[in-house]
Amino acid sequence: MTDNNLTKKAAEMLLKGATLLSEPCPYCSGVRVMKEGHALCIGCGKEPEKRDIPEKEPPKPKSQLEKTLELKLEKLSKDLEQEEDHKKQQGILQSIRSIIETMEKIKK
Repeated sequence: MTDNNLTKKAAEMLLKGATLLSEPCPYCSGVRVMKEGHALCIGCGKEPEKRDIPEKEPPKPKSQLEKTLELKLEKLSKDLEQEEDHKKQQGILQSIRSIIETMEKIKK
């Protein structure tokens, strides 16, 4: 394939959802484009490998504590929105901050 044809093919692949790879081509160190596990080098035209695209890990199920904290956070947010007293707003904000810190700790 000529360089012009490779560039056109790479452009078509990118338009159809391909991504540029961070690793250079192992043969010529050229830029590679990957779509559906097929890597194409724009420089030399070689397709050195077919890689399986790893599936994303399913999200870890939330614990009952996390669910409860999220519900509390939602309720406090609504309370803050409706509260007009500045001192009460500060108390609500302190509770929100505490819940957020707790959520961060249990996610680690």
